[in-house]
Amino acid sequence: MRTLSGSDVRLMLESASNNLQNNKKAINDLNVFPVPDGDTGTNMGLTFGAAAASALADTDSTAGQMIEILAKASLRNARGNSGVILSQILRGVSKALSGKEEFSVDDIKEAVCKGRDTAYRAVMKPTEGTILTVVREGAEFAEQNSADYDDAAEFFAAILNACEESLKRTPEILPVLKQAGVVDAGGCGVVTLLKGADYALKNGKVIEAEDGDSTASNSAATGNNDIDTANIRFQYCTEFIIQKSSADRQANQFKEAIRSKGDCMLVIDDEDIVKVHIHTNHPGFVMEQALKLGQLINIKVDNMKYQHNENIKNAEGADKNEKAEEVPLKKYGIVAVSAGEGIAEVFKSVGVDKIVEGGQTMNPSTQDLLDAVAAVPAENVFILPNNKNIILAAEQVNDISDKNVIVIPTKNMPQGISALLAFDEGADIETNTEAMKEMMASVKCGQVTFAARNSSVGNLEIHEGDVMGMIGSDITDIGSDINEVSAKITDKMIDDESALVTVYYGADVDEDTANKLASVIGAAHRDVDVSVVYGGQPVYYYMIAVE
Repeated sequence: MRTLSGSDVRLMLESASNNLQNNKKAINDLNVFPVPDGDTGTNMGLTFGAAAASALADTDSTAGQMIEILAKASLRNARGNSGVILSQILRGVSKALSGKEEFSVDDIKEAVCKGRDTAYRAVMKPTEGTILTVVREGAEFAEQNSADYDDAAEFFAAILNACEESLKRTPEILPVLKQAGVVDAGGCGVVTLLKGADYALKNGKVIEAEDGDSTASNSAATGNNDIDTANIRFQYCTEFIIQKSSADRQANQFKEAIRSKGDCMLVIDDEDIVKVHIHTNHPGFVMEQALKLGQLINIKVDNMKYQHNENIKNAEGADKNEKAEEVPLKKYGIVAVSAGEGIAEVFKSVGVDKIVEGGQTMNPSTQDLLDAVAAVPAENVFILPNNKNIILAAEQVNDISDKNVIVIPTKNMPQGISALLAFDEGADIETNTEAMKEMMASVKCGQVTFAARNSSVGNLEIHEGDVMGMIGSDITDIGSDINEVSAKITDKMIDDESALVTVYYGADVDEDTANKLASVIGAAHRDVDVSVVYGGQPVYYYMIAVE
C-alpha cells in the first residue's frame, strides 16, 4: 500500500472515533491539567464523534473531502479546551489534504506538520507536556524520517509510535502530571485516535463501539482527586460560538479585550463564525465583548472548582456504596436548579439535597432532573426549577420517576430560596406545597444583565451592550451604569409592605461594588433591611429579591 484511499480514510475515521469513545472514561481519569475537571475524554469524544459522523455521512466523498468536512464540523462541535485544540489540529491537517483523492507519504508528512503549526498558533500561551507536545514531536518525526518510507500505512504507524513515546515523556515535562502519576489526557486522546485509525489500516475493519465506558487505557490514572483546586485562578470554563453579523468582521479586537480576563484562551476566527474558549472569573464580560461581533450560540459556562469537587464526592460515594447497605428513604427530598457557586451554597444551607447546574444559558433536560431525583434518597421529591424555561421539563419527571415528584414552579433563584423557607419537614405534602407556592409568590425579583442585540421594547430603545434592568420578565430600565440601573429597579419593587432586600451579586461584580449598591438602597429606603450575598451567577450582574 503506497497511498491511503478514500475507503481507507473512511475506515480510519470510524475506527478512530469508536476507539476514543470506548476509552473516554480512562482519558477523563487522567485529566489534571490545566484543571482537574475530568472531562477531556468526554470533550474530545464529543468533538471528534460529531465531526466524524458529518464526514462519513456522504458515501461518495473522496479522502480529501472527508477530511475537509471533518475539520469544519470539528470546530462547530468543539467542546472544552482539548476539543478546541483538536479542532485546530484537524483544521491544519485539512489544509494539507483538502482536494486530494488519496494520501501519499509526503501528504501525510505535510498534514501532521500543518496540524502542529495551526494548533500552536491557536493557543495564546502554549504549554509543553500537553497535547501540543505530542503532536509536535509526531510532526518532527515525520519531517525527519519521511524519506525512509514509501508506504503511507507504514509511515502512519511510525508516526503513531513517535506520538506514543512522546506521551510517555509528558510527566517529565509537566510537574503536575508527575505529581498525579499520569500522562497528559489530551495527548492520550490524540494517541487513542491514531491507534483506532492504525487498527483499521492493519486489519481492514473498524474497532467496534462498546456499550458503556471502557476502563481499558494505555495509562491508568492515579489519584487526580488529590490535586488542590486552590491554584485555579480562573474558575469558569466559558465557551461559545459567535455567529458574525458580517463575515468581514475580525476577532482581533475581541481577543485583546478579553486577553487579561483569563487563561487557556482560544479564539478561532473561521469565516462566518468565531469559536471561543477561555477560563475566566468574568464570563459575562467575555460574552458582552463577543456580542459586539455577532450573536452567541452553544453557550456553556462550567464552574471548574465545583466540577472537580463533585467528581471527588461522586467517586467517594461510589466507593462507600459498594460497601454500605442500601440507604433507607426519608420522607422528603429537594432538588433545585442553580447557576453560580454562591447560590448553590445558599440552596444547600436551606436544605436542598441535590443541585442541578443550569439556568438561563444551559437549561437541564428532563433526564438531568430525573437523574437528580433518583439520586435523592427520599419517597417524595420537590423540584425547584428556578427558571420559567425549565418548569415544563421538570413537570415531566413525575410521569417517568418511581418517586412522587412535586414541582414548585419557581421562575428564578430568589423565589426558590424563599419557597424553601416555608418548607416544614413535619407537614404533609399538600400543606408544604401550598406554603411554598404562597411564599414564592410574595417575592419580587429583579435581574440586571446586558443587552445581546439592538431592540425596542415598549418605549425603551435598547442597544447592544446596554445594561438592562428587569423586574420579573419585563425590561423596565436601560443604562450604562450597573449599580444605577440596579438601584432604579429596586426602587420600583419596594413598596410599603417591603421589609427585606437581598442583593445576590454575580461572577462579574466584586463585593465592594455590591456593598455600594446596598448602601444606596439602604439610604433611599430606611425601613427595609438590605443584605448582600455572593451568588457567583454568570450572565446576571445582580439578582435582587424584595420581600
